[in-house]
Amino acid sequence: MMNTANQTVTLAGRRRFWFILTLLTGTWTMSISQSSLSTVYPTFMRDFGISASTVQWLTTGFMLTMVVMMPISPWLLNNIGFKKLFLTVLVLFDVGSIIIYFAPSFQIMMVGRLIKAAAVGVLFPSYQSILLTITPEEKRGTTMGVAGLVMGSALASGPIISGVVLKFTDWHGLFAVFITVATALIVISFFTIQDVMVNKPSKLDLISIVTLLGFAGILYVVNEIGKPNVDWTLGWALLIISILAVAYFTYRQFHLTTPLLELRVLKTFNYDLAIFLTAISYVALIVVTIIFPLYYQGILKVSPFVSGMALVPGAVFLSILNPLTGRLAEKIGYKQIMLLGMSMIVLGWLILAVINQELNLWTMILIAALIEGGNAFVMMPAVTMGANSLPDDLISHGTAVITTVRQILGSAGVAVATLVLSNVTAAQLKAGAPALTANLRGYHTVFWMMLGIEIVGLILALMLRDGRQKAAR
Repeated sequence: MMNTANQTVTLAGRRRFWFILTLLTGTWTMSISQSSLSTVYPTFMRDFGISASTVQWLTTGFMLTMVVMMPISPWLLNNIGFKKLFLTVLVLFDVGSIIIYFAPSFQIMMVGRLIKAAAVGVLFPSYQSILLTITPEEKRGTTMGVAGLVMGSALASGPIISGVVLKFTDWHGLFAVFITVATALIVISFFTIQDVMVNKPSKLDLISIVTLLGFAGILYVVNEIGKPNVDWTLGWALLIISILAVAYFTYRQFHLTTPLLELRVLKTFNYDLAIFLTAISYVALIVVTIIFPLYYQGILKVSPFVSGMALVPGAVFLSILNPLTGRLAEKIGYKQIMLLGMSMIVLGWLILAVINQELNLWTMILIAALIEGGNAFVMMPAVTMGANSLPDDLISHGTAVITTVRQILGSAGVAVATLVLSNVTAAQLKAGAPALTANLRGYHTVFWMMLGIEIVGLILALMLRDGRQKAAR
């Protein structure tokens, strides 16, 4: 039965422990599914007889679907009991994994992948909203530190886990793992998950949902930059239409009595800074997990397995630090923590940028750990600080906005980084530079670009205000 009382349900003791454990296990599993497939791409290309540009749709389609579903999550939280919503998300994820496991063609695989993406897109903002809502403000840092462990470690360890699974079986084994875990969680959730939020039924605004597609359109065009044989007449038309759709979506949310996504959250200064800080730190993390393995294999000539295992120390460091940074933020303040984190991230990219020569594997591993460790001090603390800047009734909307922006900017960051890498390398080769030199210059250009982005993040951290700034109710 949905909770329609005037306050959220209080969880304590073992009930709280099992609730959070089930929620975070589900989130971690879905996070792994987002980041683990790149290792399997060559196998998919061989088994289904498809090109690299086609297989990339497993990632591109996933991201586009997530971006559309994320802003809908506050409405779902307000209109559907959380237990029913969480079970529905798990079932969708399970069904999507089963479809992929038995897929006779790539087209059918894509159907399963998009179903999974819809589930993940709803869950990612929702689990953060739930944790923030059921946790007193003074303890949110610690709780969200644990949540950060889930987000960060899953992103970093996804390629590692898939690499280990593929060492002992084929790609079906990876989805067998997802099916097993999701099915077990469905059973467990009947006993551990409860309706913990107040339900505020409202009409679903279909026009807002349609205009949400503009976010997917913008992200699609960004991901097409630099690809060969792109029809840019159509691309520019799609971009303009998508921007207009997003603009109207934004306008509509400010003028509806009960908007799909409450954008009043953007009127709070600390919250606005939190949006960009969590996104900028996420860009650093995701670029490390994608660009560094390319460096390991392309420059250092190590195997895919070794390049995957080289991500382990950074992932472990991130996982250890995340819960600690939450508690530390509660003691010394969120601004100080995020300044430390952004300084670590900037230092990591600075070292990479100024050392104009090939770096060995161990040096790269240490730098990756430095950048990922910095992320632990920024990404989830920024989400927590942003939530603390808002009235409690706007937290679900706040996390949805942050998560959506983080996904869009993170995806854009990776797209731009890979574009810069390929174009600079190609230009150097055309100019007659040796292959190693050309590749190194491509990577160093990316490093300088990332340094510039992260310096902006450091400046934003300096602009943070201490203390809770309540939004107008």
